[in-house]
Amino acid sequence: MTTEDAREPVVDSELATEALVAAVKAELSDWESHELAAFLRRQPESKDEYRTGSGMPVKRVYTPEDLPSEWADIGFPGRYPYTRGPYPTMYRGRNWTMRQIAGFGQAEETNKRFQYLIAQGQTGLSIDFDMPTLMGLDSDNPMSLGEVGREGVAIDTLPDMEALFDGIDLEEISVSMTINPSAWILLAMYIAVAKRRGYDLNKLSGTIQNDILKEYVAQKEWVFPVRPSMRIVRDTIAYCSQHMARYNPVNISGYHISEAGANALQEIAFTMAITRAYVDDVVATGIDVDQFAPRLSFFFVSQADFFEEAAKFRAVRRYYAKMMRERFGSENPQSMRLRFHAQTAAATLTKPQPLNNIIRTALQALSAVLGGAQSLHTNGLDEAYTIPSEQAMKVALRTQQIIADETGVTSVIDPLGGSYYVEHLTSELERGIDDYMATVDELGGVVAAIEQGFFQREISDTAYDFARRKASGDRPVIGVNKYVDEGAGEKVETHKLDPESEARQLARLADVRATRDENRAKAALDRLVELAGDHDANLMPATIEAVEAHLSMGEITGALRDVFGSYTETPVF
Repeated sequence: MTTEDAREPVVDSELATEALVAAVKAELSDWESHELAAFLRRQPESKDEYRTGSGMPVKRVYTPEDLPSEWADIGFPGRYPYTRGPYPTMYRGRNWTMRQIAGFGQAEETNKRFQYLIAQGQTGLSIDFDMPTLMGLDSDNPMSLGEVGREGVAIDTLPDMEALFDGIDLEEISVSMTINPSAWILLAMYIAVAKRRGYDLNKLSGTIQNDILKEYVAQKEWVFPVRPSMRIVRDTIAYCSQHMARYNPVNISGYHISEAGANALQEIAFTMAITRAYVDDVVATGIDVDQFAPRLSFFFVSQADFFEEAAKFRAVRRYYAKMMRERFGSENPQSMRLRFHAQTAAATLTKPQPLNNIIRTALQALSAVLGGAQSLHTNGLDEAYTIPSEQAMKVALRTQQIIADETGVTSVIDPLGGSYYVEHLTSELERGIDDYMATVDELGGVVAAIEQGFFQREISDTAYDFARRKASGDRPVIGVNKYVDEGAGEKVETHKLDPESEARQLARLADVRATRDENRAKAALDRLVELAGDHDANLMPATIEAVEAHLSMGEITGALRDVFGSYTETPVF
């Protein structure tokens, strides 16, 4: 490698010398025989064994013996293998992006929420879409009845996207869109809005989630079968690598894998397996890995086990760097730097004693910061009930701002680095990823493993085990199975959806269809269908033409379903 940033660390000696380890082992044995043994006779420990949230055994105490044998595995921030962070200065140079997610009702309603959050100091936008939009259905589809704008914003046509970003400078603020099976259509609308405003596409920043493989693994929202869906992801990555220098065309998501029931190790291992499949697919088209890999981004959850979560982020960053260099031959340091958005864990939020959710969220957010997140969303205290109210969103944003400005944790890069316990967890999690990757290889790769139900079974078994431990009280949840309140308990203000929102959205969709140029719309749709039949063609330019002709989300996915077919999962029990 020619760049200083990617060179091998200078130090290449054993971190824990044999003499030191031997001396500590002897002292540990003496301590166990005397102080510890005497104390345990008087006061036994509360459990026979301790484990992390993902089930890894936890020793009583950690020592220099538990550090990596090579300094290179820890290293310096901003230098391969990036264990301590992707950038040399981390938060000393710039805080993480505070990106609270929002989306409900019509585009105009969500736009008002965006304006409120920006006024409160939010530094990036993150958009939730309603279920019909997620599934590529129009708001007037019979299956959409009652779901329009309920759990996210409704987007059917380009005028909706224009209203969503009204008054917001897309060259100045990054935009993240949580969308998967219909992600490429939303990206096309976003590009069309930017073009109409005369923006330079290379100045736009943000991401579409666009991680379709994790849908088959965990979230279960898809439109087409696995392989044509992979082709669409490939097309978006290829298009953005050529036309949108700062935009992330995929946000590979462990978050939803975790929310489906996976543990910390499964979350990062399955995410790395999916990442490898996408990179393989794009490289197979002849695009050099260093042309697109710098714009790959990631999305992880920050769960309840504080130290394991911080170690998880460090481990996956290190594994990714090694994979990109050793498997794909990357030479650009930017291709090896795993950058990630984190979200606190919605699955940990409880309806009983909802104010406890503020504390849960704060600790999970701190864990993500100590793990080196580039972007962070903190959940609202009321999200066990519904999408968050303005008050809950403000408290969640203030949580991040307090961590950034009051705690002092941003002053030192990777303050947990060198911790015997955290370094041990980091190395164990990295080894665990490697073991899972070997299993996926034995099954024939990610798509074959999905078709055989491997990931689904692993997640199902883990989710069942967690539910069993929670029901028995072995896994304490404050306010649910421990320190439970009698009676009604606390009440919180919750968000109320305008009941007229759906009707307004249906009216706008009807108006767009009635006033568009039908000849242009038909020609654009015919062209898109034609290109869909050519596996080597890139669908993005034709999709941009389609949305500019005011074709709707449902019209586009409906026409392509005739080409690609649909997908039915084989249930896993």
